[in-house]
Amino acid sequence: MEIIEVTSKPPYDSTPLTLVIGKFDGVHLGHQAVLQTAKEMKGEGEALAVLGFSDHPLWILKKDPEYQSKLTPDQEKMRILTRFGVDRYYRVEFTEEYARITANEFVLEHLSRLNVKRIVVGEGFHFGKGGDGSVTELVNLCSKIKSSVTVVPEIKEHGRKISSTRIRSLVKNGKMEAVQGLLGRPYTITGEVIHGEALGRTLGFPTINLGGTESYIEPKPGVYLGTAEIHHEKEGNEIWNVLISAGYRPTVNGQGYLVEAYLIDYSGDLYGKTASVSFLRYMRGEIKFTGLDALIAQMELDKKEAKELLEIIN
Repeated sequence: MEIIEVTSKPPYDSTPLTLVIGKFDGVHLGHQAVLQTAKEMKGEGEALAVLGFSDHPLWILKKDPEYQSKLTPDQEKMRILTRFGVDRYYRVEFTEEYARITANEFVLEHLSRLNVKRIVVGEGFHFGKGGDGSVTELVNLCSKIKSSVTVVPEIKEHGRKISSTRIRSLVKNGKMEAVQGLLGRPYTITGEVIHGEALGRTLGFPTINLGGTESYIEPKPGVYLGTAEIHHEKEGNEIWNVLISAGYRPTVNGQGYLVEAYLIDYSGDLYGKTASVSFLRYMRGEIKFTGLDALIAQMELDKKEAKELLEIIN
């Protein structure tokens, strides 16, 4: 997938496009419905493109810390969009200046620089300064640049709108089965396997520590059942069942939030590899134990419970 950085206006391009517009944080089932519609509508010889933002508008404009982290940071989002057949991603650097662009300017001065044959958006789409531009206005403005507009109805779950805000809250509360139901896949954090303090190895539970995960929304501290996909450059990726510890490691006076995973029945060296850890089920909260012996005993219980759950799930 080609990634085009947009710092003001997109570069002129004659490539015929079917264009999807949105923040796409999470690429949840609602987003996927829009992407699938666009994919099915794409004409022969057209590229499927997405126009999205570098950062959430509420972080840039309001400095709301809730929106500094993401369900799907760029690296994760690109992987998912590629699987949906997206050919091109316009990554707009969202700034306070960009936020002042009116609906008129967005279509007639920005989108007009591209050869957009059709635009596909979700039912609740708004655009332009203050989000004042409605879907109706988008249709009217796009007629002037000879682009059609398709509006995809909202996808609901048990009568409730599927939204990134709702999913964010579920992640922070450890409700991973509900998260998976709205994303259509488990919540996943991808990072590089880095060296830690090797305490897990000393305790008989060697773990992989994920680095470079600061831009992800942090799951509720605790122990989770999950899977880890180990990415290899040449040979195929491998997937392992894991116990995930996410949090602050109070028993050993941990410094900062950390995601580490114990690969059940695995032995080997994965340092420097990229790993994607998926959260399937919250098992228990983070506990400050009286000592390492108590911690080891609980980890043995966690491993036993994990294997029992895996027999049920699989």
